Amino acid sequence: MTRVRLSVAERRGELLRAAIEQIEARGAAAVRISDVASALGVSNALVLYHFSTKERLVAAAFAHAAEADLAHLRKLLGRRTTALRRLRSAVRWYAPTGPAKGWRLWIESWSMALREPVLREVAADLDRQWKAALTEVIGEGVDAGEFRCADPAGAALRLTALLDGLAVQMTSYGAAVPRSRALVWVDEALARELGLAREALTASVR
Repeated sequence: MTRVRLSVAERRGELLRAAIEQIEARGAAAVRISDVASALGVSNALVLYHFSTKERLVAAAFAHAAEADLAHLRKLLGRRTTALRRLRSAVRWYAPTGPAKGWRLWIESWSMALREPVLREVAADLDRQWKAALTEVIGEGVDAGEFRCADPAGAALRLTALLDGLAVQMTSYGAAVPRSRALVWVDEALARELGLAREALTASVR
């Protein structure tokens, strides 16, 4: 069967999607260049031509998957509504109880980043973008008088630390934290950071 000739961008996208599938199935440490090549019926040399090493392929696959979540985050935070509504929507979406996908991939990548500088740099950059987006909207809410927060950047860091920690617990250990309890904790943390009662978050979505 003759393969359709793809552009460089299309080929890279195809390889990245296959790499994500293989990482999710096998784990970042165990996946091989040959696994990705076999999944697409191409040669190992073709994969290496585009990414040169397994580490660069994994880093690019992680960035490709994470950028989709970041794009949705920016969409939520860019809506024409109050900062409080935007923040709650974004935080609940990103929480491991929400529809955001890819937590297993994130956790795999964090583990591998401890040993791989290329992946560590990519993960750190994506993490900075997430925190910066939250920080900006918290600042907007403070300026608009919607809530109080003396340290938006610190609040963003603490919120993401909670979400990341819950993700590890719920992804790695299953029922360690019930979904309903995790949502309560997320709401409580957000309200606390903004100087609000938790009931104010519920009222914000009515």
